[in-house]
Amino acid sequence: MIYKPFHNLNISQLGMGCMRLPTTGKGGPIDERKARELIEYAYEHGINYFDTAYRYHNGESEVFLGKILNQYPRESWYLATKMPGHMMRYNEGNLEFVGYLTGLKKTSPAEIFEEQLEKCRVDYFDFYLLHNVCETSYDLYTNEVLGIVDFLLEQKKAGRIRYLGFSAHGRAETIEKFLNWKDCFDFVQIQLNYLDWTLQNAKRKYEILVERDIPVMVMEPCRGGRLASLDEETNAMLKKARPNDSIASWAFRFVKSLPGVQVVLSGMTHIDQLKDNIKTFSDPTPITEEEIELLRKVVSRLVDLVPCTSCRYCCEGCPNNLDIPMLISLYNEFSFEPSPGLRFTIDALTDEETPSNCIACGECKKLCPQEIDVPVIMKKLSEAISNFR
Repeated sequence: MIYKPFHNLNISQLGMGCMRLPTTGKGGPIDERKARELIEYAYEHGINYFDTAYRYHNGESEVFLGKILNQYPRESWYLATKMPGHMMRYNEGNLEFVGYLTGLKKTSPAEIFEEQLEKCRVDYFDFYLLHNVCETSYDLYTNEVLGIVDFLLEQKKAGRIRYLGFSAHGRAETIEKFLNWKDCFDFVQIQLNYLDWTLQNAKRKYEILVERDIPVMVMEPCRGGRLASLDEETNAMLKKARPNDSIASWAFRFVKSLPGVQVVLSGMTHIDQLKDNIKTFSDPTPITEEEIELLRKVVSRLVDLVPCTSCRYCCEGCPNNLDIPMLISLYNEFSFEPSPGLRFTIDALTDEETPSNCIACGECKKLCPQEIDVPVIMKKLSEAISNFR
């Protein structure tokens, strides 16, 4: 197992994500026998970073993970969980919950934090995150009256949190804005893989963190398993280059070779996935330039990308001030397969930001160095969003 230093810790570069543990049926409770086998095998083969969240597996994940990990010495494993602020609303002094937390009877973030400590059977969290900082959760997390971040910093000072960070499905600009708001975060978790490097502007998100010397925790390195098996011809291309390696290993080797990446999380459901990933993360050999070029060819086969370079010349001619590069990136996302985080991005669009505001005047098309037919793309994107909702 490859380990990377993090302050005074030595952390396995492969982390165990506990959102996709085996269950007794679709949407059913955790299959405790199979899940125990997974977590114990992971620990016994060198994985020491375990990631969960308040409502993973309908709230069971924290409880189950705490039960299994507490078999082992506390200092031998590192636990990460999250504050579900993306599912909170704060109105006139009242804390309310939405989405899958609708109806939750908690009156403060402190109540949730205390409950999490109890569920996980720990006195402190090694890593604690704000869950999903994005355009729709930004105001909640930065609300000084509610004071979530200040509360968590107090817990850190008291030794109940060792390192504080946040996960983010938001735009690169939102991540940068949040980091500028309060310079207190020890790490950041982003969706990063060789497809979203371009598709979701993950390259820029990664660069923002590296520029600030903030360690990167990677989620969705295999895009929810989508990059574990491609079409027959594309699989054959990768197998020809590395016949003894799985298709999934290409996705993991891409992210683990990035110098700013601290931990790569994988939500493993089956023991064979775990064994294959342990094999990948036991080989320190970095991905080569030739292999990266092959992955670029894979991406071009998977997605018919609109070749926007984000030069923003088009924006200068738009009478409705649309952020055309951002909207084209959304269109590119739809052209492959919408990721779980896409809904957060779409929900965050104001009425003025949606592609339906395009009046097809053609001024953007005249200014585009790539000669992209922007009005056609905006029309297609508007239809895709309507169908998605």
